Amino acid sequence: MANPMDRQAVYEDYERARRTFHELLGAASEADLARPTHGTKWNNGQLLWHMLFGYMVVRALLVLVRTLGRLPRAVGKTFARLLDAGTVPFDRVNYAGPRGAVKVFGPRRMDAAFDRVLDSLLRRLASESEADLARGMHFPVRWDPFFEDFMTLADIYRYPTRHFDFHHRQLTLSGGDGHQGEG
Repeated sequence: MANPMDRQAVYEDYERARRTFHELLGAASEADLARPTHGTKWNNGQLLWHMLFGYMVVRALLVLVRTLGRLPRAVGKTFARLLDAGTVPFDRVNYAGPRGAVKVFGPRRMDAAFDRVLDSLLRRLASESEADLARGMHFPVRWDPFFEDFMTLADIYRYPTRHFDFHHRQLTLSGGDGHQGEG
């Protein structure tokens, strides 16, 4: 079995992301949220929602890994290839989702949702056995730059903060990459 997961490091990363997310939303005006980001077609508000969604999707990924991780690897590899073949429609939905969601989830709801999702993930992580954390499956590597061909549950718990940190640098809010208003 692989080395045990450093749960404390994941807890600390989640709490750092929580503080950062709350600070970014708390300091952002409506004009800040509407400002374009660096390197995406989203505005700051939409990208913040996408960053939240990175944690939300982990709940579904945990179920998927627990299920497909029990099947022969060939099944998971075939499933990952099928998903990779659907990259174009996935990309369209991935782009459109935050554009609509941010209209429903304003800053206050996004703030509260971030706390609920992180608290849920932290509770789940605390209850995971080392054997479960070592269970894994193949992933559609074309869907996300942080997806690897084979990922364990431990990898999935680390994924959303890597995603968060990457997109944090694309924000044009103070606390993002420091380029306030440049876009």
